[in-house]
Amino acid sequence: MSFSSQSFSPEIVRALTECGYEKLTPIQQQAIPHARRGQDILANAQTGTGKTAAFSLPIIQQICDNPKQRNRFNVRALILAPTRELAAQIAKNIEDYTKYVSLNVAAIYGGTKMSSQEKKLEQGLDILVATPGRLLEHMELNNVSLANLEFLVFDEADRMLDMGFISDIRMIMSDIRTQPQTMLFSATFSSQMNKLSNELLRKPKRISVSPENATAETVAHVVYPVDEDRKRELLSELIGKKNWKQVLVFVNYKETANELVKELKLDGIKAVLCHGDKAQSARRRALDEFKEGKARVMVATEVAARGLDIQGLPHVVNYDMPFLAEDYVHRIGRTGRAGQEGHAVSFVSREEELTLLQVEKLIKQRIRRIQLAGYEPANRDALLQKMHTKSAFKDRSGRTNNPTDQSDAERRARLRRAVLNKSKITKLKK
Repeated sequence: MSFSSQSFSPEIVRALTECGYEKLTPIQQQAIPHARRGQDILANAQTGTGKTAAFSLPIIQQICDNPKQRNRFNVRALILAPTRELAAQIAKNIEDYTKYVSLNVAAIYGGTKMSSQEKKLEQGLDILVATPGRLLEHMELNNVSLANLEFLVFDEADRMLDMGFISDIRMIMSDIRTQPQTMLFSATFSSQMNKLSNELLRKPKRISVSPENATAETVAHVVYPVDEDRKRELLSELIGKKNWKQVLVFVNYKETANELVKELKLDGIKAVLCHGDKAQSARRRALDEFKEGKARVMVATEVAARGLDIQGLPHVVNYDMPFLAEDYVHRIGRTGRAGQEGHAVSFVSREEELTLLQVEKLIKQRIRRIQLAGYEPANRDALLQKMHTKSAFKDRSGRTNNPTDQSDAERRARLRRAVLNKSKITKLKK
């Protein structure tokens, strides 16, 4: 099925052709017709399936069909994303789609100057892509108005919940007076996610292009059992012996990332960093070096699990198993995209066996174990026997998407508003 069959304008089809888009992906085939009819959508789709085009193209076409004069600080369509990288990627894609039509698109997120973003907002925008925290900051300074909002999208909504954005989302929603067409896209679902969708959506069309919490069929999964203190050696060994050219490595802590990059460089392997302590410009440079092949390895914390679009990425390594089983799906979603083959490699220490069981339960498949000679973990059998036979271990639940303590989040929000109000008063006095 082609994009021209969906009654998109010739200008949009021309831009999509130049982007290399030929046929609709399954999520696009299912979502676009309902979105074009103005229905709310609740969609379950893995990363790399074409979600951005699925929700943005109907919005673009509807705005083009109903042009309006831009008013200062006014926004017609708002797309919320959990991370800077994802917000920037969505905005870049939409700019590509709108190359031959007159739409005003911008992205706002932390790590860049508020003043430069304010200038973009002041012009009035057809489509705004934003992270929740930075959007609230601009709303509190009256730099953006959602009074006439027509379209609202939540991308990677499950990740927003994981990152504690639930109170921010509710504060944003409290400022919306219209009833925008709302679309919620997520790779995983939980009871909290279902509760949020009930709050946000009106009689949504539910779309699922794969089993919930599934991983792409193009990804091959393997596990290397290894002691914690041998993981760095094993990573260098695999990269060297298997001649891996491009490897995205996930760790749980910034300190681990910093140390691992140093060690890899000592082994002669060029590596770059991507975590929350790095400035946005530094993270962007690291990603560019990795994409261009100047660095063989990028070591990242969970901040990079969403929004990274690296064409043809062959290998993702879980150096540390994620805290949440659901995050395994998002991490390995960086590989095996757009129908290409990918490899998800996990290093699992004795302490991480329970997490591995939870991941296998979530994705409904057993992951193949590979025991590399010379890296056999010590004293493993007794622990495995205990975990697989005793119900207290076997049936134990992992961490889930816990609701953020709303009162604490609201206190933080009030404090932020107080600081911003003080800043406004100081400006007025000047």
